[in-house]
Amino acid sequence: MPERVVFTKAALQEPYAQQILERVQSFNLPVEELSGNRVTGLRGESDRDTYNIAKRTLAVVTAPPSSFKLSPIPPSADWQFHIAEGCPAHCQYCYLAGSLSGPPVIRTFANLPQILANLAAYEQPGVPKTFEISCYTDPLGIEHLTGSLAECIRYFGTRNDAYLRVVSKFDAVDKLLDLPHNGHTRMRMSVNAAPVSGRFEGGTASVTSRLMALRRLALPRESGGGGYPVGLVIAPIMLMDDWQMHYTQLLDQISEVLDMNCDLTFELISHRFTPGSKEVLQTWYPQSKLDMDEAKRSVKRNKFGGTKYVYHADMMKIAKHFFEVEIQRRFPSAKILYWT
Repeated sequence: MPERVVFTKAALQEPYAQQILERVQSFNLPVEELSGNRVTGLRGESDRDTYNIAKRTLAVVTAPPSSFKLSPIPPSADWQFHIAEGCPAHCQYCYLAGSLSGPPVIRTFANLPQILANLAAYEQPGVPKTFEISCYTDPLGIEHLTGSLAECIRYFGTRNDAYLRVVSKFDAVDKLLDLPHNGHTRMRMSVNAAPVSGRFEGGTASVTSRLMALRRLALPRESGGGGYPVGLVIAPIMLMDDWQMHYTQLLDQISEVLDMNCDLTFELISHRFTPGSKEVLQTWYPQSKLDMDEAKRSVKRNKFGGTKYVYHADMMKIAKHFFEVEIQRRFPSAKILYWT
């Protein structure tokens, strides 16, 4: 729950903002109506204060015109679009530290109907296209306040060749179970080995709770579930001491919970960081034990000249083989979408 909810002037002019306002008021949260469109009052006396203030603030704003030009996001999906920016969780490896600038306030977009209407221009009749909405937020983590994820699921349930992809570290899925998704939304949970989830994933549901939520989403409607295609994103994979043992225990746990036939995929993402994200994360979490020692990594450069630090190629090869073998052994009908 945020401690502060602010609505910009432009957001309040959007009809959908009234639905968000009703939801927020139902929790008796304090609401501020801003006289302009700039979210203020986020800076504290230190970087840590600023972080705390921003993370406790939900800002209802309008998505800027630039967000209506979608970007491809391989290998996760054909396109990404955004219904919010910022996340209420406190993951010490957070990728948003290198993606979003300024204080990590959670912004949700009041012009959601226009955002969804814009997607038709990126659909292609007869050619399945996938759309990811979890790049800049955890939509399930704020769904009780916004209702925006349910609106997206309903929208994609009416499309012929467009598919929604959602990933979360939260477990409040009950109100999603009866939505008319028509198999066009794949609900995924991000999970990790116990030393990672227990140490670095603050403010999230436990891995056990996430897996139980995924089970409810995957179960057929006649069994009280949601009947969704589902997936697991194991990320970020950290090659710490005894990593094979810890990830074996995670895969065993997944196997115990998802002990039924379901449409299941895996996405495997190894830990990486950039110089910029490391700097931001160290201001957000100055006491973190997260290993970001460049000397233990290889440098990877992208086509734009950016730099990131990844595990050495020989370690990556061993880890990729481990996960492919262990997943195939437990889930022979599941698909591994990619390793990165």
